[in-house]
Order: sequence, then structure tokens, then C-alpha cells
Amino acid sequence: MPNAYREFMDLMPDQPLEVGEITSIAGGVAIITQPGGGVLQARGEGTVGQRVFVRAGLIEGGAPTLTYVSAEG
Repeated sequence: MPNAYREFMDLMPDQPLEVGEITSIAGGVAIITQPGGGVLQARGEGTVGQRVFVRAGLIEGGAPTLTYVSAEG
């Protein structure tokens, strides 16, 4: 009998795609500040001030510069 929960979880990516702005780069490692205030370290190509997509500690590419909106109530 198939496990519906396991099948559902298999559809989800292992690591989430996150976004942030590169605030510094040292030794090939970028420090990335997320819109909510979190900080990530990632390897990859980018420049200080650039918004990037990050997954599993790697910069996947540039992200568009959009206004951050929080929908918490």
C-alpha cells in the first residue's frame, strides 16, 4: 500500500530556494542578508549589493530587485 505522505514529500525539493542581497565577499564565500534579517553564507558568483537566489549554500543566480512585502497579521 503506497504511503501518500511519503509520495507528497517526494514532490518537495530537498532544500528551499532562498533570496537575499550580497553584503560582502571574502575568500570566495558571500555573506547574504535575507529580507527578514537572516544571514546566509554561500559560494558562487556575484557582486556586493546584488540580489541572488541561494539553495544549499550555493548561489544559483541573480534575483530581481522587488519590494519586500510581509503578509503576517
